[in-house]
Amino acid sequence: MAILNNIRKQSLVLIAVIALALFSFVLADLFRNSDALTAKSQNVVATINGKDITREDFMQKVELMQRQMGGSGTSTQAMNNVWNQEVRQAVMQTQFDALGFTVEKDQMRDLLKTSLSGNADFQNEAGLFDENKMNEYIANLKETSAIAYQQWIDYEKGIASNALSQNYINMVKAGMVGTLAEGELQHKLEGDQVDIKFVQVPFSSIADSTITVSNSDITNYVNKHKKQYTVEASRDINYVQFKEVASLEDENAIKESLTNLLKDQVVYNEVTKRNDTISSFLKVKDNASFINANSDIKFDDRFVQKSELPATVADTLYSLNTGEVFGPYKDANYFKISKVVAVKQLPDSVKARHILLPFVGSRSATAETVQTKEQAKATADSIMSVVKATPSKFVSLLDFSADTVSNEKEGVLDWFTYNAMVPEFRDFTFENKKGDFGVVETVFGFHVIEILDQKNLQRTIKVGTIARKIEPSEATISKVFRDAASFENAVAKGNFEEIAKESNYTVRPVNSIKVLDENIPGLNSQRPIVRWAFEEDAEVGDVKKFAITDGFVIAQLTAKNKAGLMNTQDASVTALPAIRKAKKADIIKNRISATTIEDVAKAEGQTVRTALAINMKTPTVTGVGREPKVVGAAFGLKEGETSNLIEGENGVYMVQVTKVTPAVELANYQAFANQVAQQKQSAVDSRLYTALKEAAEIEDNRANTVQ
Repeated sequence: MAILNNIRKQSLVLIAVIALALFSFVLADLFRNSDALTAKSQNVVATINGKDITREDFMQKVELMQRQMGGSGTSTQAMNNVWNQEVRQAVMQTQFDALGFTVEKDQMRDLLKTSLSGNADFQNEAGLFDENKMNEYIANLKETSAIAYQQWIDYEKGIASNALSQNYINMVKAGMVGTLAEGELQHKLEGDQVDIKFVQVPFSSIADSTITVSNSDITNYVNKHKKQYTVEASRDINYVQFKEVASLEDENAIKESLTNLLKDQVVYNEVTKRNDTISSFLKVKDNASFINANSDIKFDDRFVQKSELPATVADTLYSLNTGEVFGPYKDANYFKISKVVAVKQLPDSVKARHILLPFVGSRSATAETVQTKEQAKATADSIMSVVKATPSKFVSLLDFSADTVSNEKEGVLDWFTYNAMVPEFRDFTFENKKGDFGVVETVFGFHVIEILDQKNLQRTIKVGTIARKIEPSEATISKVFRDAASFENAVAKGNFEEIAKESNYTVRPVNSIKVLDENIPGLNSQRPIVRWAFEEDAEVGDVKKFAITDGFVIAQLTAKNKAGLMNTQDASVTALPAIRKAKKADIIKNRISATTIEDVAKAEGQTVRTALAINMKTPTVTGVGREPKVVGAAFGLKEGETSNLIEGENGVYMVQVTKVTPAVELANYQAFANQVAQQKQSAVDSRLYTALKEAAEIEDNRANTVQ
């Protein structure tokens, strides 16, 4: 009781202590997760020039982009497309706002008219754009579908943004002029010419192996070229892939299963309680049903020429007679047995004419189609009777035909190949004779057909093929799983590369993976691996197993590279050649004491060469290539003067000017000034947005918000 009384007396102190403890707990959690202080990085995908792009809005657009892309793109590609659109819109909007650029109502109406003028939904009876129809369409969207209406709003915003962008670009282009002074300079760059004689001591004259480049050399080079070697944060990994592929035993089992189809099979019938004999592929009459019941690829009911058969077995298959079988043989990722089920002489192309009669539900039916299938068939039979008896009446009956394209050519379909038509139309026109008439039903309706002509009869065969995909068996898949699991356990306690080498596994290193990368070389799209590598608690040396489409990957995180300057090893790829070249230049210049071209050539075992009509516009030296420093030095000399040693792109040079030819003076340089203006304006399209983007303040939080 005394203790309780003491607590009551000190209640204020106690409350303060508890409050302080709770505050400390919350504060500590906030410091552990600093993003929670503002929650901005979780709710904002990016901030561009002060404008936030919210996660919700961004992901809605990504979802819409994915639907538009269908199956042709991944979620990461959709995200990147939306990102590029949003960045461009935000960067450009900053310029529009600063200049007061807007799209007013009248201009928006004109823009929509231009954009939608070809859309039949917004045209009147005369085929002209009808604004009232567009307004009705928009009002209907607003009443019936919030999503569709929002898509329309986004469509309008896109049109407005494009118009503003074009206005802005045109404004910038209007400021791109060429002055007469610039025109004169342009003329002189092209017209001023010098002839030179020179000696080159090529860098290749010194072997790379004789040049020592230290890590400190590379570090110093990187520090002097920071812009070139500044990189994003990245990760390096090693991985071993365990692929679920068919073993030799699996392939043999597949071939054996196909071979068994060439033998009669005795199968117990549960209904009759006795054994039934199932005919082999060699004897079966209903080839299509047999193939469809036993093959991974359905029966292809058409005749083929030799050129359409698999190249490796074309000669063999084409020489078979009806009923003969070849196989098993391997074709791509299948084992197959093929049987020639028919042989026929067919033309390679046919000329025919037809009258197409649609019925309700057929593909060529329109709102005016009223005939049922039975009625259309009866009409087709009647027309066929007439044209067969009197072919000259064919054209006069084309009013019945729904094929408006061929109707303009008297119903003629001019010289089509075997695979150009739907199967029923194809079979009739190719398997019958010139002059034959017939009624054929297709998905488009009923066709009254006359075969007008056929060309190039040749042997064709109809091949029935039973194909079995080459896939790993359950036993093989289980073994791959066990091997992957065993390796994962082993490397968790030992050296990844050594254990892989002991097991004859190939280790594939992948360096410089970025946080928003999607593809891993050799594995294609593997976002889960990228996300794992960038997890906050992932440590160098960590190992993890990933299930992929055709097996497993055991990956190890080998490096966490911070944003900033590239490390020495990675930078050496481009820095090393540049450093070697600079060191070679120093060696060459330090050993040359001669002051004339002839003496330098003699001392270095080189020859004196000439280059004529060099100009500053295209700074190349004949026989050497692009050498701007050498050409620039030559133009700084007077006729007869010799340069000092020049460090060029491909070696060290000494140059002597033998002739100077000034550009012809013109009375007016306006034509060249116009060229300068045109060059500047052309550069606006390709460089303007890039420059604005580089100058923009872009805070990219996609890595924190998008998986």
